[in-house]
Amino acid sequence: MKNSCSAEPDRKPDARQVRLKLATQYATLADDVPTRAQFRAWVEAALLRDAEVALRVVDRPEGYALNRDFRGGDHATNVLTFIYDDTHPLCGDIVLCAPVIAEEARRQGKDPMAHYAHLTVHGILHLQGYDHEEDAEARIMERLEVEIVTGLGYGHPYEEVR
Repeated sequence: MKNSCSAEPDRKPDARQVRLKLATQYATLADDVPTRAQFRAWVEAALLRDAEVALRVVDRPEGYALNRDFRGGDHATNVLTFIYDDTHPLCGDIVLCAPVIAEEARRQGKDPMAHYAHLTVHGILHLQGYDHEEDAEARIMERLEVEIVTGLGYGHPYEEVR
């Protein structure tokens, strides 16, 4: 996937002035997916810098192919983040796999929209450079995810409800 990004002059980011250009694409047969407005609210809650983001909701075959081709995985994963530019504005794609997310939400006893919110926030944090490869990085990223997701009115994203 490739997203075309335009350049803007540098300016000091301010939470009240963060600008978002968001394209939402639905390439899934699932009917229980978030609306564009929900995705926008979740992205804006996690975004600290101006960004141009294409958010794509896919079915298992596309999720599998993207994970295989770009990460070497042998399965469809819940969320993938593709960063195209680490300049101003940030540019990237977030891919969410609808069947995987629905399956995880059922298995964990979570509201599917809460799980989508969490994974959207997770992807946007990756876009901004956060990672969870090392324990210290994971603690920082997870703390931010919990803060943002609970601030949106959802439960703790790492606690299974059952």
